[in-house]
Amino acid sequence: MTTPTTPGPLDGVRVVDLTSIIMGPMATQILGDLGADVITVEDPKGTLSRMMTAGPHPQLSGIALNLLRNKRNVVLDLKTSEGRDALLAIVATAHVFVTNLRPGTLQRLRLSYEDIASVKPDIVYLQAQGYPSDSPAADAPAYDDVIQAGTGLPDAFRRLCGEPQFAPTLIADKVSGLTITYAVLAALLHRERTGEGQRVEVPMVDAMTAFMLVEHAGAAIARPPQGEPGYQRILNPNRNPQRTSDGWVSVLPYTRQNFEDIFRAGGRADLVEDARIATARSRLEHIEDLYLEVADILAQRTTEEWLAFCTASGVPASAVPTLDELVDALPEDDHPVAGRYKVIPQPVRFSRFSGPTVRRPAALSGEHTAEVMDEVTASRGSPDPSPHGVQ
Repeated sequence: MTTPTTPGPLDGVRVVDLTSIIMGPMATQILGDLGADVITVEDPKGTLSRMMTAGPHPQLSGIALNLLRNKRNVVLDLKTSEGRDALLAIVATAHVFVTNLRPGTLQRLRLSYEDIASVKPDIVYLQAQGYPSDSPAADAPAYDDVIQAGTGLPDAFRRLCGEPQFAPTLIADKVSGLTITYAVLAALLHRERTGEGQRVEVPMVDAMTAFMLVEHAGAAIARPPQGEPGYQRILNPNRNPQRTSDGWVSVLPYTRQNFEDIFRAGGRADLVEDARIATARSRLEHIEDLYLEVADILAQRTTEEWLAFCTASGVPASAVPTLDELVDALPEDDHPVAGRYKVIPQPVRFSRFSGPTVRRPAALSGEHTAEVMDEVTASRGSPDPSPHGVQ
């Protein structure tokens, strides 16, 4: 197991993680990777991420091996007064509380911001759910497909290929998870500067809508609108990886010089002075046809030849690896129960301290219950009540 040589930036920050599935656990995984002491509170029935794919252990799916790393796991039955009291005792030692339970559930469990702040006034309380808590849909169930549907992504596909579709990745969950992470960090900074905790809300529908409209609001942003929503270059049916003589490549000529270089290399000197590539606006207006021209040229040579050419010419380009190849390229580690597995590294590198590392492998359900409750008891200076809600 990799051991950091210096603490991460969140060393000393304790996070209570009352989340499940992907969105919340992804956010708390990042916080844990950055050094926080993340304590996940799990229902006695378990969490779905443990079973979402096949894995080497009944409790550790392929997803869970990375998603649940750098966390300690406590099992509590929050429907009992003993379990709730145990959770509040843990919260009293924490800096951050993250949950993706729906507002109605939090009210029924008496775990609202007011309830949590009553035992930890300076807590950063991050509440994430599908829809804003002050909206009529506040308690509506929300999963990735539902949020994708309501935030413009399927309509972008409709504009592109004629029918609405979902992205083949849990993009709404992951965008929301990243939003949770930066919201927690901002609130922690405020807490550090002022000593104040606060409630922070991340509705998935808002996070994903903002994400989609960065470019797709485009010409429709101005009042009056200067055009329809939808970024033209992205909504181009010819914007795809291109075939080469032996496989696939992604070549993205962006500047006039990029187009000229590719046209010359492909024996199409007749296109070098083409008015369609003269300006950024003309390239955007004719991008569908220009991509076809480029695709015809790229089919003449091998992937390796084109990648070498693009590197030498400064044309943006990439190979098109398969998912199998990407997984094979990941580093490996040993889990004490599950055995050898592939580690998905965090995409952040720091110059002043060790980058995100796997300090704790993904925990089994309830693996750290006794350890954490002993710590809580020691912090209160009282004997362990061994509550029935703690498992």
